[in-house]
Amino acid sequence: MTPKGVTLNTNSHKIKFARRFIRTLLRMRKNAPSSSSIEEIRKRSQRIKIAAYSSMAHAVGSRRAWSRAILFKLRNRARHHGMMRRRSMKKRVIKNDPPGDQSQTNKLRQLVPGGKAMDMCSLLEETAHYMRCLSTQVKVMQTIADHFSK
Repeated sequence: MTPKGVTLNTNSHKIKFARRFIRTLLRMRKNAPSSSSIEEIRKRSQRIKIAAYSSMAHAVGSRRAWSRAILFKLRNRARHHGMMRRRSMKKRVIKNDPPGDQSQTNKLRQLVPGGKAMDMCSLLEETAHYMRCLSTQVKVMQTIADHFSK
């Protein structure tokens, strides 16, 4: 179900993702602080997560709505990062809506980046592509973990 004129070569995405992700991990390792406090581990984990999403979105490019949404969010985060440091750090309170309030479609719209602005057909198509990319991301990360755990 790929749109006309768009080919999906997962090997190409996989290679692009792996290269960019490893480059980012190496840069993070080079700049990593020597302490291993719980807070530093949490921050490092968050940076790895962001690096994985960013690498996958860049590998796919701007052809997909979900990748454009991730790239837009990351650009805004980088732009406003300086402002966030100046503000006092407040803990976020996550609201749990009652389970009967949301339809399955609305739940899906929240899971897929950029899904809130899509019609149903586009949402399903983007969801399928996003899931394939997440699967590729997991496989690459598992391969990296297996390689370095030996």
